[in-house]
Amino acid sequence: MAHKKAGSSSHNGRDSRPQFLGIKKYGGESVIAGNVLVRQRGSRFYPGLNVRKGKDDTLFAVVDGVVRFGVRHDHKVVDVLAEKQETASAR
Repeated sequence: MAHKKAGSSSHNGRDSRPQFLGIKKYGGESVIAGNVLVRQRGSRFYPGLNVRKGKDDTLFAVVDGVVRFGVRHDHKVVDVLAEKQETASAR
C-alpha cells in the first residue's frame, strides 16, 4: 500500500497567445505602402481611400502618405492621404 498519494499535474499553467489586435497607426501619422494600420476581427473599421483589407480583416496602406480616420455612411473609415491629395484637401 502506498504511503503517499500519487502526485498529479496542476490544473493551471495554460495560457493562450495574445492576438495583438488594435490600431497600429493613428491619425496624422506618416505611413509607407504596406504598413499595417489596423488589426481586427470583423469589420470594426472599413477601408477608405488608398487602404485595402486583407483576408484576416487587417487594414493596410497602399500608398505612402498620412493616416486619417473618419466616418462615412455610419461606418468608421480609415484613409491614407498621399502627398498630393493632402495639399488638395487642405484648400
